[in-house]
Amino acid sequence: MRHWWLRGALSCLLLAPVMTGCVVPSASPPPTAEVLPADARALVYGRSAKEVLENPQLQDKLRALFQANWNPPTPGGVAKPTLAAAQYFETGGPLRMVRVGAANYIAITGCATQTCSNRRGLLLIREDGEELMARLDDGGFSHVHSYGPGVVGGPAGAAVVLESALRALASVSDGNPYPRPAP
Repeated sequence: MRHWWLRGALSCLLLAPVMTGCVVPSASPPPTAEVLPADARALVYGRSAKEVLENPQLQDKLRALFQANWNPPTPGGVAKPTLAAAQYFETGGPLRMVRVGAANYIAITGCATQTCSNRRGLLLIREDGEELMARLDDGGFSHVHSYGPGVVGGPAGAAVVLESALRALASVSDGNPYPRPAP
């Protein structure tokens, strides 16, 4: 009888949290983001995505940001982007300023010319040029890159910032912040 009672009590203790639901603290909310009015700060590294990617002040930082993905991929690469990083910005959208949390970023969207609907890129450059983050969307897979001393949490932290910036850009772009190439 005592054995049965102990087994029942133990079962209740183990099943009670499951039956009543466990309270798990939620992750902190994503930082708020807003698109700022256009001004000269957005054009400090160039007037187009191509000019920004070729800017001598950013060249080493961009190579460090994208690392091996800066160059065309080698055959057989698994879980790697299918294009060189710059190709995700061949058709560049407008350069904009976005505030995410307390930092201002130059936001550059783009896409690969032949496959614009599923090969897209978002590049954020902090206003002082010391922090860069990028997201390359490649046929359903997102590749996140981060560079600089201020990127909290590395690529995982950058993913949250990039997502917030993307939502803000979409809100002022009829839901699609990426360029739409001419048919």
